[in-house]
Amino acid sequence: MSINDKKIKEALLGEAYVEEQDIKAAEGFAKKNGTSFLDYLFSKNLITKDLVGQAIAEHFQRNYADLNSIIPDAKQVKKIPERIARKHRVVLFQEKEDEVIITTDNITEKKSVLPNEVIINDSDTQDDIFTSLREVFPDKKITIAYSLTEDIDAVFRHYQKPLETRFSKIIKSKKRVVPELLEEIFDDALSYKASDIHFEPRDNHVLVRFRIDGSLQEAGRIPKEFYENILNRIKVESSLRIDEHFTSQDGALRYEKENNTVDFRTSIIPTVQGEKVVLRILSAYAQSFSLGDLGFSFEQEEMLAEAAQKPFGMILVSGPTGSGKTTTLYGLLKIVNAPDVNIATIEDPVEYKVTGINQTQASDKSNLTFSRGLRSIIRQDPDIILVGEIRDRETAEIAVNAALTGHLLYSTFHANNAATSIPRLLDMGIEPFLLASTLEVVVSQRLVRKICEECRYSVTKKAEDFDTPKLKEAKKYFTDSMTFYEGKGCSVCNYTGYKGRTGIFEFIKVTEAIQELILEKPSTNEINKVAKKEGAKSMFEDGVRKIKSGITTLEEVMRVTDF
Repeated sequence: MSINDKKIKEALLGEAYVEEQDIKAAEGFAKKNGTSFLDYLFSKNLITKDLVGQAIAEHFQRNYADLNSIIPDAKQVKKIPERIARKHRVVLFQEKEDEVIITTDNITEKKSVLPNEVIINDSDTQDDIFTSLREVFPDKKITIAYSLTEDIDAVFRHYQKPLETRFSKIIKSKKRVVPELLEEIFDDALSYKASDIHFEPRDNHVLVRFRIDGSLQEAGRIPKEFYENILNRIKVESSLRIDEHFTSQDGALRYEKENNTVDFRTSIIPTVQGEKVVLRILSAYAQSFSLGDLGFSFEQEEMLAEAAQKPFGMILVSGPTGSGKTTTLYGLLKIVNAPDVNIATIEDPVEYKVTGINQTQASDKSNLTFSRGLRSIIRQDPDIILVGEIRDRETAEIAVNAALTGHLLYSTFHANNAATSIPRLLDMGIEPFLLASTLEVVVSQRLVRKICEECRYSVTKKAEDFDTPKLKEAKKYFTDSMTFYEGKGCSVCNYTGYKGRTGIFEFIKVTEAIQELILEKPSTNEINKVAKKEGAKSMFEDGVRKIKSGITTLEEVMRVTDF
């Protein structure tokens, strides 16, 4: 049961997590922009999601159980039968010799009869729930904690049967087969925090795969006889033609369930075995993360924040598709988003919907290209402009001129590394003196998988472990008999050893020395040499920092970058 906004405000103020003027400002912002007051507090770094949970727990005199830091595995969760867990919204958080800590989101007021033995819900009597829990833990003291609703829901996925088992049950029912199949797939994808859903037709079935933490994993198989109806439903909801089967189509659909709304970007292409569908899951908002959450070090954050708050200039983020470039740019927008700042974007697609920002979707159908959209945005009196991608000379020229005429411009750019971005822009026809006077920072990035914290263990590697040709070059970055970390694989990380992703980065700050070099139309190597003299670190070196901190593995860093 979710705690309503009124109770959340009481908790935040009563426990002194925020000031009253911050709540008033948040309420005004929420009313004006039609959003939650929490979005404002998140965007201003006044509170985090876990601190909200902590405040609610303290307000109701409970301990806070952070299900993101200590994640119960499937075996632990299933010690409470599903019927009891779902009815009373309870999860086994920790089990000791003589005590169990049960966490719930189901609290309204304190009704204590026995110390710590209390469940709070007007619709369930204390006797009812403790009778249920006593069936499972007859001889142990029961302590109740509080967790956020979304975290309880995420843990409940351990009760789910495999997708194919649920598919069979839906098909046998012969009722709303296609809608229910899609609902199960969407719910699972969101539960596992997948970034993409793939529907891949085969000879006798359709393979459903999720991309989780950058890797594709099989989720289930659908009998091919149902695929045409599934395909048609996706096309209709994405506003695509259902009678077109031999050309690619792109669209978007929205999935709504209870209080949650999720947007998907739809891509359909014909293959020899039928039409393949890929649905990209787009985040509803980007207020909840900071640059630190994305993997930036404190020094890197400082450099970006300094550039992001200048009155004019250009910040570029480079990297391949799917490397988190747009997420980084929105992390920057979060720093500068304020009521007295006019921020405008032109994107394809708009991946994050952020209150307080004027976002425009580029579209070939309406002839609203990046260059045309950017020209129009400049006439809208913007302070800050985000261009989803600089793809051509025209867009590049408009962007540079905008940065030159008093605007702060953020954009992404396809280049293998930070140093390569500069020669490529010059090759597009940008005048060196214009680029030198507008470019502030170039960031290049990749995403690597993080080691699962639940099954992480240490391993010592000696000099002889680096004797392979590929590893010999990496040897100089590490000491002999150094401790590395790996993941064994457990139910929390789906036995991969990895859970979540983080970025590795390289920065080129455009100093006076770099500006003088740009005027000479330098090569990538020349830029790298000067940048290193100015203190720049390579992407691999940033990866080494995260390896030594136990965040990721050497194999992951070497998978995405060179030395």
